[in-house]
Amino acid sequence: MTRKPCCDKQDTNKGAWSKQEDQKLIDYIRDHGEGCWRSLPKAAGLLRCGKSCRLRWINYLRPDLKRGNFAEDEEDLIIKLHALLGNRWSLIAGRLPGRTDNEVKNYWNSHLRRKLISMGIDPNNHRLNHTLPSPIFKKVSGSDISSGSKNQQATKPCPPEKSHGDEDQVSDGRSSLEEDTSACALPDLNLDLTMSTIPSSPVAITEERQQIADSNVKKETQTAPSPTLVLFR
Repeated sequence: MTRKPCCDKQDTNKGAWSKQEDQKLIDYIRDHGEGCWRSLPKAAGLLRCGKSCRLRWINYLRPDLKRGNFAEDEEDLIIKLHALLGNRWSLIAGRLPGRTDNEVKNYWNSHLRRKLISMGIDPNNHRLNHTLPSPIFKKVSGSDISSGSKNQQATKPCPPEKSHGDEDQVSDGRSSLEEDTSACALPDLNLDLTMSTIPSSPVAITEERQQIADSNVKKETQTAPSPTLVLFR
């Protein structure tokens, strides 16, 4: 069963509303109320469709219409109501004084939906979005490993040993480790860590001093010239 149109489209004006039409609609609703939108255009003397009169009044002409940006508390209320009611914009706008359903819907699609997505929340069910991109694993071949090891050896501070033919090539992990340790060997500091014994008693100290004095006297007698006897007549 098809619904009967509210008015005859051929005898109605279309396009922008004039100031005279707006004033006729305001005066009629002020005196008689909104009533039935199907019969309102003819009663108000307007050559307009009933739907056009309703949208014009609700979205532009009603006195309690609120203009300007949405406040923070209005944004929070829209988000909470959308989580409960979904896309039922007329019910959501009924909880916001002075806001229209079309205005609320446009603000949701242009601002609030993107705000929730940037916070990691799914705007459809208002839950945290846990879908993370899977990491990409790269298949590493043997040639890549060998080339990587060569690059690491090239960046070592110790100079590599000179090759002397096929005998110096590395055949296994143990030989390569020995080669690295031999190339990076620490220098010989040649430190003398011997400790002299300390005499434990005063008698030993005096005996040691007497031995040193005797040795010094013996050295002096050995180095001194022998006396010569000179005879005079």
